[in-house]
Amino acid sequence: MKIVKHSGSVVEFNRDKLKSSLLKSGASILVVDGILQAIDNQIYEGITTKKIYKLAFNLLKKSSNSNAARYNLRVAIQMLGPAGFFFEKFISRLFISEGYTTKNNLFLQGKCVSHEIDVVIKKNNYIEMIECKFHPRSETNSDVKVPMYILSRFNDLKDRNHPIFSKSDKISSCWIATNNRFTTDAMSFANCSGLKLLSWDYPPKFCLRKKIDNEQLYPITCLTTLTLAEKDKLLVSDIILAREIIDKVEVLEKIGLSPIRIKNVTKEASELCKYL
Repeated sequence: MKIVKHSGSVVEFNRDKLKSSLLKSGASILVVDGILQAIDNQIYEGITTKKIYKLAFNLLKKSSNSNAARYNLRVAIQMLGPAGFFFEKFISRLFISEGYTTKNNLFLQGKCVSHEIDVVIKKNNYIEMIECKFHPRSETNSDVKVPMYILSRFNDLKDRNHPIFSKSDKISSCWIATNNRFTTDAMSFANCSGLKLLSWDYPPKFCLRKKIDNEQLYPITCLTTLTLAEKDKLLVSDIILAREIIDKVEVLEKIGLSPIRIKNVTKEASELCKYL
């Protein structure tokens, strides 16, 4: 069975890959086998991966909102756009969970020009900068031009004193974080140049996907019990993670949710973040 990817390329339908992604959502093997059977009965030659995903998501949602939310992770991260401002805040939250102190959107003077830095992090008096490359489309990867450009910015900043966490701080190293992937050349150049990379699947043991799953740091955009407009209101209110509404139920009242809907949303968030 031939299917069409987001990029337009045609590939063989990989049932095992779909099964693996459904199991990662936390659904039982019984539920997953039922979903696969239903999809087998509905797919056709030339169907798009987008339609297959939508079928799987809707079937999974009937079984469990929280499993559907977890399955929806990559799409949910893309919803932190379109400009990526909320993705930068999300990356900051990931590092905070690892014991870092962070600051977002700083203007720092380099040797030659000034630079706007997406995130600056500090741990054990070691200060690093993070540049975020957000892509609203899943098939867009960061190529070698990205680390080449960011390296030049880092070099302009690294040997100077900056008023960040104190009046005089030095930036010691640089990260590049993206919601998608880096090309092979981009990874080779970054590794050769001493830049640190974080993407959807790199580095393999500490990639974005695994960091989120391991610490239950799911973005608010994962939740299936909220509308797009409600998610936008929460993001503007600086509610970035699903776990942040569990102890801040009042923010759901402020955006107009009824008591019944608040109960449903907090239940999904709690199950998603394994708080129950």
